[in-house]
Amino acid sequence: MKTGTEATLLVHNDTSGAVLACREGLSFWGGVDPDTGTIIDTHHPDLGASLAGRIVLMPTSRGSCSGSGVLLQLARNGQAPAALVFREPEDILTLGAIISARLFDRPIAVLRLPAETYEALSRAEDAEIKGERLSFAGRRIELSRPESRGLSLSSRDRDMLEGRGGPARRLAMEVLCLMAAAQGAKDLIDVSRAHIDGCILAHDANLDFAEKMDEMGAKAVVPTTMNAISVDRENWRSQGVPGEFGSKASRLADAYVNMGARPTFTCAPYLLDDVPGEDEAIGWSESNAVIYANSVLGARTQKHPDYLDLFVAITGRAPNTGVYLAENRKPVCEIRVEPPRSFDDALWPMLGWLAGSRSPAGIPVLTGLEHLSPAPDDLRALCAAFGTTSAAPMLHVRGHTPEGGLPLAAGADLLEIPLDDLRELWREFNAGDDRIDLVAIGSPHASLAETRRLAECLGGRRCHDGLRTIVTVGRNTLAGMQAEGILQRLQQAGVQVLPDLCWCSITEPVFPGDASVIMTNSGKYAHYGKGLTGRDMRFGCLEDCAEAALTGRAKPGLPAWLTEGR
Repeated sequence: MKTGTEATLLVHNDTSGAVLACREGLSFWGGVDPDTGTIIDTHHPDLGASLAGRIVLMPTSRGSCSGSGVLLQLARNGQAPAALVFREPEDILTLGAIISARLFDRPIAVLRLPAETYEALSRAEDAEIKGERLSFAGRRIELSRPESRGLSLSSRDRDMLEGRGGPARRLAMEVLCLMAAAQGAKDLIDVSRAHIDGCILAHDANLDFAEKMDEMGAKAVVPTTMNAISVDRENWRSQGVPGEFGSKASRLADAYVNMGARPTFTCAPYLLDDVPGEDEAIGWSESNAVIYANSVLGARTQKHPDYLDLFVAITGRAPNTGVYLAENRKPVCEIRVEPPRSFDDALWPMLGWLAGSRSPAGIPVLTGLEHLSPAPDDLRALCAAFGTTSAAPMLHVRGHTPEGGLPLAAGADLLEIPLDDLRELWREFNAGDDRIDLVAIGSPHASLAETRRLAECLGGRRCHDGLRTIVTVGRNTLAGMQAEGILQRLQQAGVQVLPDLCWCSITEPVFPGDASVIMTNSGKYAHYGKGLTGRDMRFGCLEDCAEAALTGRAKPGLPAWLTEGR
């Protein structure tokens, strides 16, 4: 297996182009326009740059597992990078390039380079990849290829590779072996369950992939749940959704159901009745779900890219690498937090976002919070926001997560999150006007406890005229709301509760087209919202969101808990 110190050609294509060296990693989903290749992440330093036709460098990707699908869409419409070059291990875009080449004959070169070569290339104006050689600025770098022949495979693995399980499983096993070789895995591991992320109709590539795999006879062999989709599956026709879009979104969902996935339609599978146990090896996609499963539940899963999640589901196998292995779950840095003396639930997503920015590629442990008592909703808000700024599949919180007491890895860094950084992030998250048009709850899907608290905060009062308040939930949470009477209380207050879709997938007209400013309690949506919708964002705790829903305005300035000591 490769050591990671060599210049490696992960996906081949002869190409050339101008060099664009991104200063930070990038989530292609929510960060890149899938039609134009332009960076739309408003928090990224290279906002507005075009990736199309360029040799794009970044340390690694970050954020959503759905970046693989965005890359496939870019390749299909001729707006993909000429090549992607990484300095650190990367799975999501690499997998997208493999699928683009193998299923759609649209190859995109992918390289991983040692630090010195990467830095030298970042200073070049242009580069060429031809055969197994990279050329730039008068230098020629020989590239090696990962070899899957050294993998230790079971007899069942070999049967699938030889096509005995049908063409879909053969393709899945071929790609799993390629990814395992690229990741330096020695073998594959059994998984007990899977979660599919790529069922959102963010672009036609997701639909084409799913229907192609369905036609090939793909069938899940382990219990498999599904992410949120792009419509309220039962009610979209009455909500004004255009027929073509609603039909395509339904076909995409149906394709995965045909392949054996349960129609759970939630981005929060950890809220279902049957949750993974500690040390259970699972095959999940969806960044917030992966991070929560690893960090809070103590289960074990890599952050599998979209499309690879289906391959895991139909084989029951995954590369035995990354955080499946105990030695790779140790924190590579300690982030000391200076919590304010008093605070509200907005603290947790802010800490997650800042922790990810401090540790964009490695697993951190947060310390200084041992005396606090975060609720499950606080921890999932932390995990979801962490996933927007870090590529790591988990984090630890000392005193609050199962492996929070693990020793630091050798050479671990010591970092800090002071109060001033929280204040700066609050201002960044609250760049929009005080007047609110839309209150958005449920990114990721709201829990039963969160909807109960929202109803309590509203206290039987009616939401402000001219403002929309929308909560997105999974079907199981909706059933719990109905049983407790929460749904009726929220609806009487003027709140719209939507199952199946989420804020990552909602589109007009279900998303109010006349809304200019969105208020949310989600660090994830505060990060992605402007890039996805073009609207300005406001952020606050759940009580702040309820107050905005009642008054039509967000509170100005810093909250009281961020003004102490000033």
